[in-house]
Amino acid sequence: MKRLAIAAVVLALSAGAASADGQVQVGRLSCTVDAGIGLILGSSKKVNCTFHQKNGGTDTYSGEIKKVGLDIGFTDTTRIEWLVFAATSDAYAGHALAGTYVGASGEATIGVGLGGNVLVGGLDNSFALQPFSVQAQTGLNFAVGLAGLTLR
Repeated sequence: MKRLAIAAVVLALSAGAASADGQVQVGRLSCTVDAGIGLILGSSKKVNCTFHQKNGGTDTYSGEIKKVGLDIGFTDTTRIEWLVFAATSDAYAGHALAGTYVGASGEATIGVGLGGNVLVGGLDNSFALQPFSVQAQTGLNFAVGLAGLTLR
């Protein structure tokens, strides 16, 4: 089971590298995900995020991250960091990350765990979120499948 989770994380990270090809990094999205329980076939947790623009500005977002697929166990509050890519360096305007993102997700936690989520979406599907460091969390959980992130 642990090998399957590691394979899912590697797949998610490699998919993210491909999605960022030809795009420009416009900043970093730092999110805190509420603690929660996997409901076997999925989960839904609230998130609070801060976007750190490369030019020094910041925007805040709230929303939720939903996972569909195998999701068993529980996690404490989780921290996820994404690099944010766009087609051009001037593609970001205030709160432009608001919207829905979809992509691959995988995580494994026994005490302390790791995971990865590679997502594309936002305004006109113009942003790609790629983990620059793998998510860190504590709990007892195994999840692999699709993820959806909604930012408001």
